[in-house]
Amino acid sequence: MNVIEATIVAPDARIALVIARFNNFINQCLLRGAIDTLKRIGQIQDANLTVVWVPGAYELPLIVKVLATRNKYDAIIALGTVIQGHTPHFEFVAGAASTGLANISMHSDIPVSFGVLTTQNVEQAIERAGNKQGNKGVEAALTALEMINILKTITA
Repeated sequence: MNVIEATIVAPDARIALVIARFNNFINQCLLRGAIDTLKRIGQIQDANLTVVWVPGAYELPLIVKVLATRNKYDAIIALGTVIQGHTPHFEFVAGAASTGLANISMHSDIPVSFGVLTTQNVEQAIERAGNKQGNKGVEAALTALEMINILKTITA
């Protein structure tokens, strides 16, 4: 039996983090968690990290798609927060971001890690950005690191 499991250390990896400015007070926590994980656990140097700010979660897929086609990065991490309000706007933004990022992930040769919170309220977002229920930025960074190494293993 051949089992492929990858480590999460990737010191030479080049990673782009695309982050939404809307709901910035939450997204800053996601970004800090992701960068800390990439540097401490993945052993990636600052020079190999690129942070790209976009207006909101709806704009994440376009920039992620462009970056994915540049052959400059080994993985892209998308970070953002969509909080449900009293209108259907939440469904449109969350759905477009999720579907768009999933499509890019399926049609590119590099990992696209999904670190977008979709919550019912601000309290849930705070909990998922480093409080009670972990940090989605950390999870997205760990996923990106592992996927980089899995791809290296299966394409070698």
